[in-house]
Amino acid sequence: MPASRSDLSRDQIAERLVELLGADQVDTDDTALREASVDRFKKYTAVHGIFDGPFPAAIAYPRSTGEAAAVLRFADEHLVAVVPRTGRTATEGGLETVVADSIVLDGSRMDAVLDVNETDMMVTVQCGVPLQELEDRLRERGLTTGHSPQSKPLAQYGGLTATRSIGQFSTLYGGIEDMVVGLEAVLADGTVTRIKNVPRRAAGPDIRHLVIGNEGALFFITEVTVKVFRFQPENYRFFGFLVDDFAAGVEALRELITQGYRPSVCRLYSPEDARQHFADFFDGRNVVVLVAEGPERIADATAAGIEDLFTAPTFTRVPDDRIRAWFDDLNWGQDKIDAEKQQMLHTRHLGYTTEVSVDWSHVDDLYRAVMDRVRTSFDRAGDLTMLGAHSSHSYQTGTNLYFVYDYDIHCDPRDEIELYHKPLNAIIVEEALRLGGSMVHHHGIGKYRTDWTAEEHGSAYELLVRLKAALDPNGIMNPGTILPLDAVQVEADRDGALQNERA
Repeated sequence: MPASRSDLSRDQIAERLVELLGADQVDTDDTALREASVDRFKKYTAVHGIFDGPFPAAIAYPRSTGEAAAVLRFADEHLVAVVPRTGRTATEGGLETVVADSIVLDGSRMDAVLDVNETDMMVTVQCGVPLQELEDRLRERGLTTGHSPQSKPLAQYGGLTATRSIGQFSTLYGGIEDMVVGLEAVLADGTVTRIKNVPRRAAGPDIRHLVIGNEGALFFITEVTVKVFRFQPENYRFFGFLVDDFAAGVEALRELITQGYRPSVCRLYSPEDARQHFADFFDGRNVVVLVAEGPERIADATAAGIEDLFTAPTFTRVPDDRIRAWFDDLNWGQDKIDAEKQQMLHTRHLGYTTEVSVDWSHVDDLYRAVMDRVRTSFDRAGDLTMLGAHSSHSYQTGTNLYFVYDYDIHCDPRDEIELYHKPLNAIIVEEALRLGGSMVHHHGIGKYRTDWTAEEHGSAYELLVRLKAALDPNGIMNPGTILPLDAVQVEADRDGALQNERA
């Protein structure tokens, strides 16, 4: 891993942060720093107390945009790497510190709800506002964000926006990129930029999307304005169906969406994946789950469309109350994370996911290709206790596949990632790219899919490289995320050579 490029020592970095923010906003506790060096990609090694570093010099907790800007100006001036984080629910290594003596810039104490505008249907929050808390406050007013990722009890708005997150109701409400109206962010050199709140504009490229999904590699997000919607749970309509053939389930979802219906939940589970959610009724078959909502007449029309489409003898209806029970237990809070930790310690068993997207015409091909390749070419396939997938976010042109794999671990805990997780992740990513899909649907590239970033973007990859060079010329922002470390260094060397030629 790269050494620090800073002219300051580890202790000096921490001391300067205390001067900028105060001692109560800087954490140098050894345990906190070790835990801050990883995210949930390394959950198995972390729960076993394995932290191989490098470790950050300090965790900085700004309480304002000005303080965040001051930290970044300091870091940029002294070439200190910075890992922005807000919420800490990342799963792809995006929060790992790969450069020694980095600063972890944590926005969780910027947690004010700044404005709830019921006329213009927008809410403005600081980056550290927890999604669950905001949603609870909005529902008291009969409103909702429409955003409900599995991490909802823990996620915060800076992280949600930076990772281009999506929620379980996305087929109706969209992903975070459809919800964000405007935002405020800080660049690597401390420059504060604000994108104003307007319904739409045609004033050049939509620069919101430079910030949304940047994974902390370009900006530190400080404030977000999102749309809100009317909350009408009394109009929920729940549907579940069993189907023998995965491809038939995919075709039914495609037909539903392309006819123009927009259920909030639109899912298809393979039998292996269905077993862990619907063990009492899945009967070894694929499971389709649909939820209609909205104004009563729209919910009724969507429900009628679902009933018409799924009346074929191919589908067997599941009692609605079974789906409602599943719906009420969708999210993961700290209690489930703690239970998972205990399970990992006591059983040497682990579950992970890899999510990708693909056009409708290749969904079944991708599903079957991954299943076949994992079972025949993964050299530890015998350790798998579950291999399945589900479609959970659908669009006019295609859908995602969320591959899920559980396995028993027969190796030293330190080797688990190399022997299990990374090879399985690679198979899924490679098959998605081979079939023209995307290597990642909503978890972000992080630091473990950067090997495929160039293939993902093709000729547009150069745009990413130049964007990084322009907005973060010193390469301090979350090194190794989105772009491989060596790609950033190559661009920096090239830029330096050009400047020397001009001189």
